[in-house]
Amino acid sequence: MTTSHESIHSIDPSTLTPAMRQYQQYKQQYPDAVLFFRMGDFYECFYEDARTVARVLGVALTARSKGENPVPMAGVPYHALDTYLHRMIAAGFKVAICEQMENPKDAKGLIKREVTRLVTPGTLTEEAMLDGREENFIAAMIVSGAGEADAEAAIAWCELSTGKFQTFRGVFAQCADELARIRPRELLFAEASDHRPPEWATHLQVMLSLTLTPRPAWQLDAHHTSQTLKKHYGVTTFAGFGYDDDHDAALRVAGALVAYLVDTQRGSIEHLRPPQIFERQRFLVIDPTSIRSLEVLRTMRSNVVEGSLVGAMDRTLTPMGSRLLRNWLCYPLRDVGLIRLRQDAIEQLMSAEHALAQVRQSLGDCSDIERITARICVRRASPRDLVALARSLDTLLSAAKLLAALDAQSTHWHNLLTLVPSAQQICARIRAAVMDEPASHLRDGGVIRDGFHADLDRLRGLSRDSRTFLAEYQSKLVRESGIPSLKVGYNKVFGFYIEVTNVHAEKIPADFIRKQTVKNAERYITPELKQYESDILTAQERGLALEQDIFEQLRLELAGHVDDLQQLATAGATLDVYCGLAHLARQRRYCRPEITTEKEMLIIDGRHPVVEQSLGEKYVPNDTSFGIAPEIVQPTPDAGPLAASCSATLHMITGPNMAGKSTYIRQVALLTLMAQAGSFIPAKSARLGLVDRIFTRVGASDDLAGGQSTFMVEMTETANILHHATEQSLVILDEIGRGTSTLDGLALAWAIAEYLAGTTKARTLFATHYHELTELAETSPSVTNYNVLVREWEDQIIFMHRIAPGCADKSYGVHVARLAGIPRSVVMRARQLMAQLVVHVAKTGSAKARAAATAVAPQISMFDTTDQQALSQLRALDMNRMSPMQAWEALKGLQGMLGEKK
Repeated sequence: MTTSHESIHSIDPSTLTPAMRQYQQYKQQYPDAVLFFRMGDFYECFYEDARTVARVLGVALTARSKGENPVPMAGVPYHALDTYLHRMIAAGFKVAICEQMENPKDAKGLIKREVTRLVTPGTLTEEAMLDGREENFIAAMIVSGAGEADAEAAIAWCELSTGKFQTFRGVFAQCADELARIRPRELLFAEASDHRPPEWATHLQVMLSLTLTPRPAWQLDAHHTSQTLKKHYGVTTFAGFGYDDDHDAALRVAGALVAYLVDTQRGSIEHLRPPQIFERQRFLVIDPTSIRSLEVLRTMRSNVVEGSLVGAMDRTLTPMGSRLLRNWLCYPLRDVGLIRLRQDAIEQLMSAEHALAQVRQSLGDCSDIERITARICVRRASPRDLVALARSLDTLLSAAKLLAALDAQSTHWHNLLTLVPSAQQICARIRAAVMDEPASHLRDGGVIRDGFHADLDRLRGLSRDSRTFLAEYQSKLVRESGIPSLKVGYNKVFGFYIEVTNVHAEKIPADFIRKQTVKNAERYITPELKQYESDILTAQERGLALEQDIFEQLRLELAGHVDDLQQLATAGATLDVYCGLAHLARQRRYCRPEITTEKEMLIIDGRHPVVEQSLGEKYVPNDTSFGIAPEIVQPTPDAGPLAASCSATLHMITGPNMAGKSTYIRQVALLTLMAQAGSFIPAKSARLGLVDRIFTRVGASDDLAGGQSTFMVEMTETANILHHATEQSLVILDEIGRGTSTLDGLALAWAIAEYLAGTTKARTLFATHYHELTELAETSPSVTNYNVLVREWEDQIIFMHRIAPGCADKSYGVHVARLAGIPRSVVMRARQLMAQLVVHVAKTGSAKARAAATAVAPQISMFDTTDQQALSQLRALDMNRMSPMQAWEALKGLQGMLGEKK
């Protein structure tokens, strides 16, 4: 006896109908997926899957075999599959698609079915289920040990919708960094004996919001994965791919990934390129914290593209160009030569404004060649995909013609120009076979062009020209029989017929076969008309089947051009990025930065690429200088940073909130990132020495899920910087130490600044509210003080947003509170208390100051002898000669004296 809440897995197969036994069989093969079971015009789900689908998709939950033991059932129309799949995947589910493999009309008994595809978050290829401007990666990972930061690890990742495939081997922390940059939707790992994911996998799941997919441990075994790769790529060694050892850990995860894709796709994945070794040292490394803090891809507050760096820079016109731009920004280069090549291409397009506009106009009609190519190879390309591909190749051909006229010898466009003949051939083949405006689905027919295939034309003619045939046949019979009233007709019940009135019964030819008697007439059929009836009634069905066969052959033919199509896609995407960056540089008045290998930085009138677009002309530019010889420096008229010492590696920046400290230090990091990506940057001029890594510690919040406080998060991120920053790094620190008490925070900030300036010697921008830290500049030539200029006028403050040499003398906290809308009475009370606190801190120390702050009137004169002694000792302290630790010890002693009072 079954119940509506029973699982399909627990039911005795002998109690099920044949169809339900078939459903149970496939459900047992894919227990962690929702099974979409094709039944006629619907994909049906039963038992627990039915309840899940009804809840997630909002479709009706009905029942099969209504009665004492109804079977829960829910379904979706087959023609709307992509829409419902998208919603299931977005909700975090995997879906197994079980198709009917034979026509129900021809089936004898139970219809043959097979699971043709397992749809998972990392294996999507359909345009409707993907964001065209973002990549959709799936990754696999192995880690030795428990997953400590220095444990050996390896990852492989690919984009099924484009065929990109890469591997990397390093320590766990490095692999985690790369996963944070590529942000895979799905991560494969070896299943443990207890069937629980390892701690490192759970950590990555939380950090990256990805789906974890366990795989049997033997599928990541070196021998099995090696055989999988060799079979798929048809090789006997991986030396040609750059791997020296067939048992390389990176090949293990690559093989596991290929095996999983073969399992899920149930078809060809020939567009999947051979795995490439990712060479981390070729790129500027940006850790997950820095990508998030600098808002490279999305904003921190609302997690949207608008307001991020890529949102401000993206002027591409194609989805594949947009994805490539994101890749360039996540993987800036460390090769001066390659950076300059990108700059040259952008500069060439900028100098030819008319050609740039024409090329961009052409690219506006270009579709996503990368993903269309992938859908061709996995047999999911629609007729409109092929038409879009032909149109897109036309746009690239037009662009190639314009570029050849601009500079036929340019290395920037060489790949595109050499692929012109292949693009012409593919485009011509599609145009010859497919209608200009085909039906959206192959099942609807109307896809193959008239004149392309003779048999298809004949079948279409039968269906289309039946009236002409019948009229001509009727005339023929009238002439041959001499019966003027003879008529040829058709009805749905009896099909085609020849009707002769009883008056002419004696004239009926011998080959007429009586079919039906009606009032005053007889209806007949002839072998010729019977054959035509058979042809006409099946013509549409046979024509549709033939059309599908022709289309499938065309897809196979195009799949044979996968290498050329992928190269054309890469060339088109690269051209789109170059054009977008050139257009942006012209539009926003960007400059070409000079890139060097020296440890230096000189930015004149630099601007924040995102904030500037919001503020326009109101934005105040600033200069930045590290390691530039004094004779090269040309100070700005309003005494910007370049007027100060240029030998310092750490810039200590003070100033009130809202004055622009955080915007300025982020600006320097973003301009560095843009420059090494090959882009022009928002500045009057710039000279930048290569950076190996960008580190940021900007803002923090509690990690409640990880059980970490704001201060713990802050210290963890800072520890990562201190351990990994080098002399070639750029470090951005904002308000270090603010997550704990003032004294602890000051001491930590001081020690961290000393370490960065004296030991690491990385180029560092250190924004702080601890004015005491400015004293470091007096003892260390590696530290220089800067502040954000503020002007006071009639009890008002005006933020100048200019960075200048020197220290800020006030925090202006109460002023900022007033600007933020704090009630006037609160602001006035704060000013009273601030005046009292200044006096009492000087005379009694912090404990007395807190007590005084609660008094309505000051109690300055009420001191005992101990207070006077403590005050005398406090006045005798020479703070200029004391380290933070010495100051802390002195204050602790004074606090002890005051604490002895009863």
